[in-house]
Amino acid sequence: MRRLLPSWKQLTLLALFCCASLGGAFAYLYLTIPIPDAHDTARRQATVYYWADGSRMVSVGDVNRQDIALARVPGPVQTAVIAAENAGFYTDPGISVMGVARAAVNIFKGQEIQGGSTITQQYVKNTYLTQEQTAGRKIKELVLSLKVNGRLSKAEILEGYLNTSWFGRDSYGIQAAAEAYYGIPAEKLTPSQGALLAALLKGAETLDPSLSAANHRRAVERWKWILDREVETGLMTAAERAKYTVFPEPRKPVKPTSQAGQTGYLVDIANKYLKSRGGPTEKDLAGGGYRIHTTFEKDKVRALAASVEKVRAESLDPKKREADRHVQVGAASVRAEDGAVVAVYGGADAITHFSNNADTAGVPAGSAFKPFVLASALESGSGTRALGGSEPSLGGSGQSLGVSTAGLSDALVTQRHGSFVTAGKAIGLRTVRDTAVATGLRKESMAELEPTFALGTSTPSAVRLASAYTTFVNRGERREPYSVTRVELGDETLEGFERPAARRALTAGTALEVGRTLAQLGWESREKESFARYPGEVQVGRTSEQDRMKSAWFIGATPELSTAVTMFRAKPDEPQLLPMSGVGGEDSARGTVFPPRIWFDYQSTVAPYAPTAPGWDEKSPGGNGMFVPPAGTAPVA
Repeated sequence: MRRLLPSWKQLTLLALFCCASLGGAFAYLYLTIPIPDAHDTARRQATVYYWADGSRMVSVGDVNRQDIALARVPGPVQTAVIAAENAGFYTDPGISVMGVARAAVNIFKGQEIQGGSTITQQYVKNTYLTQEQTAGRKIKELVLSLKVNGRLSKAEILEGYLNTSWFGRDSYGIQAAAEAYYGIPAEKLTPSQGALLAALLKGAETLDPSLSAANHRRAVERWKWILDREVETGLMTAAERAKYTVFPEPRKPVKPTSQAGQTGYLVDIANKYLKSRGGPTEKDLAGGGYRIHTTFEKDKVRALAASVEKVRAESLDPKKREADRHVQVGAASVRAEDGAVVAVYGGADAITHFSNNADTAGVPAGSAFKPFVLASALESGSGTRALGGSEPSLGGSGQSLGVSTAGLSDALVTQRHGSFVTAGKAIGLRTVRDTAVATGLRKESMAELEPTFALGTSTPSAVRLASAYTTFVNRGERREPYSVTRVELGDETLEGFERPAARRALTAGTALEVGRTLAQLGWESREKESFARYPGEVQVGRTSEQDRMKSAWFIGATPELSTAVTMFRAKPDEPQLLPMSGVGGEDSARGTVFPPRIWFDYQSTVAPYAPTAPGWDEKSPGGNGMFVPPAGTAPVA
């Protein structure tokens, strides 16, 4: 039997041969297996849009992930991940010898190939490989981990791992996870919150504490273990650990954000602004990774939508009246101080009604355009009452035309059309157009220069009309409307998104005179629209039932906020607007009663009124001198 059995020398030689063969095979694999390009999922990121208050509005993209530099991840969050996943991360060669041994045993037994993967191995799996558990993939993972460990620094590997790992709640990466679980960016995570997110790396489906009582129990246990493990491995002091005794409950899961409701319209406006400023293209944004900080205020967007839907529900009945079908509403609210677009209403739902009613040309402004005619007349005259000069008349003398600027102001308040046709001819329609464009209306939205031009055949958007009216509030200075305050890509902040500077569009006297007229127009509308609640504060532009155009407009501008609301009827397959006669019933005055109701309901929500003294208030908040109604006039509810 001794002669039949191999000797110890033979066994030793056999073992050496096997080791040499394995070593040679491994060396061959090391030399022949290149580090591949990162697969598409690891590269793709979302583009995230933020509300004005910094909270996330929507994440756009197939993968909810945003890369973040390691320097922006708090140190305690990094150490929590290391303690939980790979305490020897900074000293190991990229692989775990014990993990390799366990994987080899499992392969030999024909069992699932698992082992204690290092952070480097997990990063390699996330970035270059699939998640399948096969012998071939595991060997490739080991080889690539060694190569990546030799090529990248430990900081680069940890950064990549934190940006590609799955944390549950549709979140890839620590940045998306911080937003999903705590509603904050990763750089604001506390050590306690970081420990919970580190716990989720073991399996969010069984450790997300909000999903079930069992999950909550397991999450608390692992959270405690990670904090204790940090002390055990020297990554946290016992004194620091003693501070964290209360489990950091994450917020409840929310459905994935989408572009439904008004969100899609907000994204549309922000993207148009980015394009106008030479920012990221649609292709760039589709690639993801951008953080777009907008001017949109969550409460005002919701209030505006609520006001529109309330008036529609109270006043329109498509099942009862044919005229109430295909009714569309668009609205925009602009901060007078600096031109920030704070709210829009683009339609009932961005995923079913694709055209953005707040930012599209095609709806004639009607009488809401007349203030620009008055402004042009005042600019063409020799002086104004506001500046103490003699009252100018059109054409210099006013003898042949018979229309003075005072008469034109009165015609605006009483909604007489003839005076504006005459004024447009006297001033010159090109001059009127240039004045309107100077205040911020787009030249491409201007109509043909025909006699009816002065009556509002041009089709500015609600955003542009609301913005242009702020010129009258701001003593003739124009603020270009803007919707984006900052654009970030990785650690870089893109240039070119500073707040637009104010420009002189009208003289202060002209703006004051037009403002006074518009404030009086608002007061004259009090019986229908309750403007006594805002005595002297509101400058109003509107269409009237005498307008024969297929639209209804109302613009209410205060020293704080200018809001334009339009209503019209349109079928998706018909280029021409439908008639407004009969909308909301026979007493709706071609629908012109509804935009003021929407404005009033919205304004009452976002800026409750504060009565002022009667008379001409030369020290009003806007500095323009607002019209204030006579004393003793009873407000109308």
